[in-house]
Amino acid sequence: MSLYYNKWAQYLCFARGQIFFIVLGDALHSTPSYLPPLHVAKTAKKLGILVISDEVYDHLAFGKNPFVPMGTFGSITPVITLGSISKRWIVPGWRLGWLAVNDPNGILKEHGIIDCIAGHISLSCDPPTFIQGAIPDILGKTKEDFFLKIISIIKDNANSCYEGLADVPGVVCPSKPEGSMFVMAKLDLSVFEDIKDDLDFCLKLAKEESVIILPGITVGLKNWLRITFAIEPSALEDGIKRLKAFCERHSIKA
Repeated sequence: MSLYYNKWAQYLCFARGQIFFIVLGDALHSTPSYLPPLHVAKTAKKLGILVISDEVYDHLAFGKNPFVPMGTFGSITPVITLGSISKRWIVPGWRLGWLAVNDPNGILKEHGIIDCIAGHISLSCDPPTFIQGAIPDILGKTKEDFFLKIISIIKDNANSCYEGLADVPGVVCPSKPEGSMFVMAKLDLSVFEDIKDDLDFCLKLAKEESVIILPGITVGLKNWLRITFAIEPSALEDGIKRLKAFCERHSIKA
């Protein structure tokens, strides 16, 4: 089983009552939930365990807390980092990723973990040939101004989304996004007269307004909404207007 170590994305993994590793992830890819990496590393060392860090969204951060690779602290405790090209390089659907081991003290190798990982590489099919062929240029020739432009666009959209949701009845965004491409918003069901839960909300919204929002139940948060802002600003503005119209139409009339 797993126990959430932070409100959203950090948790401890247990088996038979024993802690085996800490997972740091952006499973919801959205709400800012920050633990200082150094604190995490020291906690893991104290427990005698490793850290698995999901950094698929790594540098897509634009809040007060800068992105710091967890592997920076590999000398304190072993770190396995998960990465991919789909988010930072904006190529959704190109499913190619990697595991990076940060363990200068050789603890994982000593206990056979590296050999175990290597032994399971062949369980997955190789990515398409054209993706493999493009990788050297994607990783080696993408200029820094590309990343800066992407972050600027996403940050502006995040602010617009957060401000727009403030005027939508029954949808509460508890904090401004500081990274990623999504935001989690809480549904206040007491506002609505004919909405049962987040799934019901999203199905009716799609049917009536042609706006697609992921119900929170799909990521383990019942009666929350997972809203993306990684779209054209004009489409985002139109989508929020439709969302607001939908919520007003289904609200309890005074």
